[in-house]
Amino acid sequence: MKTISILGSTGSIGTQTLSVVKEHGDIKVAALSCGRNIDLLEKQIRQFHPRLVSVADEAAAKDLRTRIADLETEVLYGMDGLCAVATAEEAEIVVTAVVGMLGIRPTIAAMEAGKDIALANKETLVCAGHIIMPLAKEKGVSILPVDSEHSAIFQSLQGNEGNEIERILLTASGGPFRGKSLDELEKVTVKDALAHPNWSMGKKITIDSATMVNKGLEVMEACHLFGVGLSQVEVVVHPQSIIHSAVEYEDGSVIAQLGLPDMRLPIQYALYYPKRRPLSGERLDLFSIGTLTFERPDLEVFYGLALARDAFEAGGNVPTVFNAANEKAVALFLDEKISFLTILDIITGAMQEIRYIDRPAVEDILETERETYEWIEKSYL
Repeated sequence: MKTISILGSTGSIGTQTLSVVKEHGDIKVAALSCGRNIDLLEKQIRQFHPRLVSVADEAAAKDLRTRIADLETEVLYGMDGLCAVATAEEAEIVVTAVVGMLGIRPTIAAMEAGKDIALANKETLVCAGHIIMPLAKEKGVSILPVDSEHSAIFQSLQGNEGNEIERILLTASGGPFRGKSLDELEKVTVKDALAHPNWSMGKKITIDSATMVNKGLEVMEACHLFGVGLSQVEVVVHPQSIIHSAVEYEDGSVIAQLGLPDMRLPIQYALYYPKRRPLSGERLDLFSIGTLTFERPDLEVFYGLALARDAFEAGGNVPTVFNAANEKAVALFLDEKISFLTILDIITGAMQEIRYIDRPAVEDILETERETYEWIEKSYL
């Protein structure tokens, strides 16, 4: 029986991870963390009986301790709590499903403790890939991708160790605004942007999909995860979201992973790797789908993708600036304080204004985040 910890258990990935755990019944949950969704966390505690949980702050911890006074689960909070969940002694795999740069420190702590990482927090590699990947090699731990696209690439690499990768074909649905012009995007609402055609995700990642910034983050993540250069990653808009990504080898062969949009599949693959297990749900019927189509991304309208490539090429702390500016801008958009296209204006400005740091340490990454937030607040609020 495997034992896991989950960072971000009440979010989209966290809840679907627990769905997989429930379906199979042969994975034990050692520890959970969440922000402030105490109602759902309490239900998870009573169902899965973790030894340890962590929440955002002391007030939430106090509330939760009162609610579960009849149980033996320990309740912690803050970054110390997150790191305690990530390093829970009995856990073999840590599912990192928190949103944003909050995931960097606990991911590093988990790896230092010898835990394998089921990675759903792309910001960890975007901002600290130069730290994370060498550390994984040093500690002998595995990083098992949970994003559907990176899981597809990972699956397409199995059995091909030692063969040269020509290209990674990273697929994108195109989001709710595929085919729109910049003029048409001027007045889109939060509700419009949250209406993803294929996937059910958290609000932040859904907005990132609408701007295609998410795909830019995934390009950077793929370069770190699979040891390829920027020129080897090609984004392909595939509206049906059936091909989740593919790998082209030096002989011209292309191996892809296909399936219906269901995040439980990549989650389950990471938890049970290298084995596959039965999974409930609808199966892919190519006859009913009929046609799969592909387009080049429109980099003039969705120029967040181009900005991401620029950020990765610049290196240093620029990917952190890109990511931090996007996180803050998306939060402002969700609060209806800025327009949709202002998200990309903010990222552009931050990349020009924030000071450059070569090979940043974790402290530099977090300081870059703070400086970026301060610049945005000064410039746009």
